[in-house]
Amino acid sequence: MLILGDSISIGYTPLVIDLLEGKANVSRPKANCGPTTRYLQSLDKWLGDTKWDVIHFNVGLHDLCYRHPDAKGYGNRDKVNGTLSVTLEQYEANLETILSRLKKTGAKIIFASTSVIPEGEAGRKVGDDIRYNRVAAKVMAKHGIPVNDLHALTTTFPAELFVKPGDVHFKTIGSQKLAKQVSTVIVEQLQLPKAE
Repeated sequence: MLILGDSISIGYTPLVIDLLEGKANVSRPKANCGPTTRYLQSLDKWLGDTKWDVIHFNVGLHDLCYRHPDAKGYGNRDKVNGTLSVTLEQYEANLETILSRLKKTGAKIIFASTSVIPEGEAGRKVGDDIRYNRVAAKVMAKHGIPVNDLHALTTTFPAELFVKPGDVHFKTIGSQKLAKQVSTVIVEQLQLPKAE
């Protein structure tokens, strides 16, 4: 099976590999998959020639990020003076194109919702996670794609599970909770009969 996603998935993938040892061979690109625009450029390379049974993918955290070339913070994040990386309308259109390509693989596809945006994040606005997830959920429902609700899970995380205040990343214990949910959803999908 293949996991595609941002740095949040980089955190939980090794733990998913451990949890699914003997049940599934789990792979992930070495790079941060970033926004939908990077998916459009790199998806064929990430998919390669492998016949995937399950593809678990997440994209959104980089799309809803505001960046400015003069911003000093990591990744030029600046939600005050920056420009939105991918508009909500473009995000929806890009998801449609990405899904079209993923469906051609014949794999069972799972979309993972974007994790929660904490207060004080330098380049992301609280509430945009909900708006982008709502659009993604609409697209997934249209195509019959199950959603692994990582957003709902991460909204339950206390402050001490985040790397630091205002940071979207999680400490190991947070990644472990994500890995457990991702693994459970993957196992459920592996047991489902393939769609005709």
